[in-house]
Order: sequence, then C-alpha cells, then structure tokens
Amino acid sequence: MQPFMPRFVSEFYRGQAAVPDAFWWSLKLFNGYRLVAALLLFAAVHFLGDFLQFGSRNLPLFLAVNAAYGTFGVAMFALLQTRERFNTQLIIQVAGDVCFVVLLMYASGGLSSGLGLLLLISLAMAGLVSRGRLTLFLAALATIGVLLEHGYEVINFQESPAQFAQAGLLCIAYFAIAALGHILAQRAMVSEELAAQRAVDLANLAQVNQLVIQDMDHGVVVVDGEGRVRQANSAAENILGDQRMLPGASLKPYSETLFEWYRRWVSETAPAGRDSLLDSSRGLHARLVPAGPRREAGAVIFLSDLDRIQAEARQLKLAALGRLTANIAHEIRNPLGAIGHAAELLAEGGDPASTQRLTAIIRDNTRRLDRMVTDVQTLNRGEKAQREALALKPYLQLFVEQFTETEKLAHDFIALDAALAPNVLFDRDHLNQVLWNLCRNAVRHSSKRSGSVRVVVVPGVRRHTIRIQVDDDGDGVAVDARGKLFEPFYTTAPGGTGLGLYLAREMCEANGATLEYMPLPRGARFVIVCELG
Repeated sequence: MQPFMPRFVSEFYRGQAAVPDAFWWSLKLFNGYRLVAALLLFAAVHFLGDFLQFGSRNLPLFLAVNAAYGTFGVAMFALLQTRERFNTQLIIQVAGDVCFVVLLMYASGGLSSGLGLLLLISLAMAGLVSRGRLTLFLAALATIGVLLEHGYEVINFQESPAQFAQAGLLCIAYFAIAALGHILAQRAMVSEELAAQRAVDLANLAQVNQLVIQDMDHGVVVVDGEGRVRQANSAAENILGDQRMLPGASLKPYSETLFEWYRRWVSETAPAGRDSLLDSSRGLHARLVPAGPRREAGAVIFLSDLDRIQAEARQLKLAALGRLTANIAHEIRNPLGAIGHAAELLAEGGDPASTQRLTAIIRDNTRRLDRMVTDVQTLNRGEKAQREALALKPYLQLFVEQFTETEKLAHDFIALDAALAPNVLFDRDHLNQVLWNLCRNAVRHSSKRSGSVRVVVVPGVRRHTIRIQVDDDGDGVAVDARGKLFEPFYTTAPGGTGLGLYLAREMCEANGATLEYMPLPRGARFVIVCELG
C-alpha cells in the first residue's frame, strides 16, 4: 500500500511526530493573525461600509460568517493547548480559512471584493510553519474553494465567465506563495540546525579551552575590556593569593597592581606582548596578549611567579644531584672494594704470579675510577661547542686509522663508506669523542670479523643535513633496554660507567646534531644527524 500512497499523505503522517516548540509558537502566531483579520473586517464594515464592497450582496451573512471566523480562531487557541497532531491542526486551520473566506467572498460579491487575497497570507504563513509538501495540498484546497465559489457565481448570478482568468491567476498565486513559504521554511530549518550545531561546537570548544587552561603551569587570566574576569586557571589563583576568581568579577580585588596595569594597556599607554614586572619583592611577571583586533575586546594575561619557579627548579636540581650522587657512590663502591681486597691479599705476600695478578686488578680498577671521574668532570663542565666546517671524508679516514691502531685492530676491521662526505658543522674534539665511543661499543658487541663495524655517510632526510651511521653485526640491543640506552649510569658492559652514550648525545645536541639508535635485522645502528657546513 505504501508505494501507492500520495506523497502529501506520507508527509502528513510523518508530521504527527514530535514537533519543536518553535513550530507550535508559529502556529499560535498564525491563529493570532486570524483573530486580527476577523476584527479588522468587522471594523471595516462598521466604519467604511459605504466605501467598501464587503457585505454588498448579503450583509447579515457577512457579519455572521465573520463572527463565526473569530469564534473559530478562539476555538483554535484552545485546541493548540493540547499540542497534539500538529499537521492535523494546521489543516483544520487552513481549511477553516478557505471556508470562511469563500463565504465572505460570496457575501461580498465574489472575486471583485478582493477578499480572496486573504488566503495568500494564510498559505504563506502555513508554508512557513509546516513541514514537507503539505503546503501544496493546502494551496489546492484554496484553489478548489475559489473556483467552486466563482463557478457558483457564474451559474446563479450570471457573472462573466471571463473572470475565470482572474480566478486562475489568483490560484496560481496560491501555489506560488505556498511553494515560496515552504522553501523559506526549509532554509530556516537548515539555518536553525546549523546554528544549533555551531552552538554545540562552541560549547565543546569552550570546554576544551577551559581544560587546556586549567592544565597550564603558568597562570592564565582571561579578562574583558572592563577588566572583568572571564576565565582563570588554578595556577593564576595560587599566584594571586590562593583565592577563588569568580567569572564576571572585577580583577581589581585580586590584584590592584595587575588591574591598573591592564587599564593602562587598554588606554594604549602600555605596550602589548611584553613582560612586565608587577611585584619585584616576589618576582611576579605578567605578559598580556590581546584577545581581538581592538584592545577593548579584552586580553589574555599570562602570570609567572619567578620565585616559585626558581624554588621548583632548585628542588628538581637537588633531586637530580641526589640521584647522581647515589649512582656515583654505587659505581665507585665496586672498584674500591676490589682494590681494597687486592691490597689486603698483596700485603699478605705470595708468589710473583699472584702479586702480578693482584697488581693488575688494582691497576684496572684504578683506571676505571679515573675514567669515571673524567666522565663526571666532562658532564659537569658542559663545555660550549666550538663548531667548525669539517671535511668529513679525510676526517673519517684519519679517525679510522687512529682508532684501529689505538685499539689494536686489523686495518680492515672497520669498513668506511664515505663516498658522499661533504663538510659538516661540528666541534672536532666532540665529534672525535662521540665516534670513539660509538665505535668502541660496536667493536665490543660485534662478531670480531673483518668488516664487522661499518661507518657509512648517507644524505639526511631533512634538507641541509647528513647522516653518519655506525653499524655492527652483533646481537643488537634488547627491546627492553632500548629506552634506557641514553640514560646516565645505565650500562650492560662489565666495568662500564654508563656515561658514554649519555655524554655522546649531550655533545651532539651542543653541536645542533642528534644521536639516535636504530635496530637492524642483524646488529645495531647508531645515527648522527648533523648540519652541512
């Protein structure tokens, strides 16, 4: 049955669902127009009856129909209170308009009375308050009513059939007005839905902004042009005296100095975007950013308490120093214990072979302590890099020769691929120390064969960069250890200090470079990404 159901009937049943309050309010206004129209017609007949055609054929009928029209409007107000069946009530109201207006036209002499124009307003308002194509059905009702009335006039009162053309034009106007009202209503509905969606988006955005502001370490206060607080985070409340900042309240009670500084800024006597020292006794600084193109629109004030920041920095520094001291003490205890034990055994005397072994233990652990102290001194100095343009190919060739000779390796143990080796910006001593550390680790974990360690120069991913890769064919770095590679005092090598890779990365960062680990299917790869010279 559904495919054969007329479209307007489908729209009619769908319109019986829940209807927004705005539609019911529009229908009330529509009914109010009906009452006003009935009163105006009564006043026109009463005061201007001699000049108008209203009621010219049958005045008692005109007055009776007009009174019934007003009563119909009052009854519709009572029916509207039920808020049920919106489309049904709309059809009843428009059908009532058609019946009453047609009767008024008959009592006034037909089309020449001009009362048929009242239905244009009814159809336009029906198109604005209805949904779907119901307005075209209502226009058809009005058309049928006007044509039947004029046909009756022609048959019984010998009216000119030529006026059917005027009736036809009026009916075309009915459909045009109904369609126009429907289009405007649809556009209004789309605009309302878009406005509602934008309101939800703005509410979500405001909530996100509030959450972001609350999580900021700096104090943030958003004020309007009059200096009233719109938003403030907990950090700002703590900085300004641990007091709750209420939205809409003036900024003056919380900080008179800040309020006066903001008023001077609004009057354009203070620059924007610069820090201002508001309270030298506690190191309170403020920075102001305009919230719009005009200063009267308000601003965002960023607050920072330098005394509090410095105190927190001192706490962090003391905590880091405590961890560093504990790690150093832990690392020193083992070699000192070995030296002490070897010294006791050496004091007891023994054969020359035992003495030589004990002295070797003392010598190795002393070197380990010396290397640890040297690394800690390097870490403490934080020397500034003296970058220079290094010709990478000859530098790497010389480095490989010195490294293999010092470490007593075969000349082909390290494979060098530096076909693409332009100049780089790096401190020579720093790069030497970084590469020495990486190559020593690669040698330790490699398979100890010819070409087990490779030093390769390739272009960088970013422009004006070059990559120096140090690869080995060992077992690689365990997955659970990769996140700790560059942490200080983390080592898996016996006798290691755990500062080599940490210092290497620090030196790379001092030279504007980076040092990263990349796993390989077989072995490990450390990559230095540095700038071209």
